[in-house]
Amino acid sequence: MAHGELDIVEIQGLLPHRYPFLLVDRILELEEAKRIVGIKNVTANEQFFQGHFPGQPIMPGVLLLEVMAQVGGVLARKTAEGNGRPTVFLTGIEKAKFRRLVVPGDQLRVEVEVVRRKDPFWKMTGRISVDSALVCEGEMTAMVRDEVEA
Repeated sequence: MAHGELDIVEIQGLLPHRYPFLLVDRILELEEAKRIVGIKNVTANEQFFQGHFPGQPIMPGVLLLEVMAQVGGVLARKTAEGNGRPTVFLTGIEKAKFRRLVVPGDQLRVEVEVVRRKDPFWKMTGRISVDSALVCEGEMTAMVRDEVEA
């Protein structure tokens, strides 16, 4: 089943992340259990730029992977929506490659596709681009579980 865009309020209804760690601004395309396209606008106001690096702001690669994981989490969570209120847990990252620096003013286009799914486990590939130039890519694994108390 295909869906249109999701705004930040709808994303917050699907992900447990909040400021300063919610790293998805909009979903442009979503095809449940198959693929998703999301957007992250990178601004000079991001907290991590204070220390990474003063005078030369560069988005940390680990946060690029987190952006990809959160977009994949929206896909998994939206797909599992009919089964209570599940939580998506990242279980692995493989073959991560960083191709270009990300700086304030960049808009990240995040494309995630499902490679394999055997509930509760998911394997997905992700690619992030800025102005059609590949920035980051990798494979992720995740587990979808009913919410747990900490």
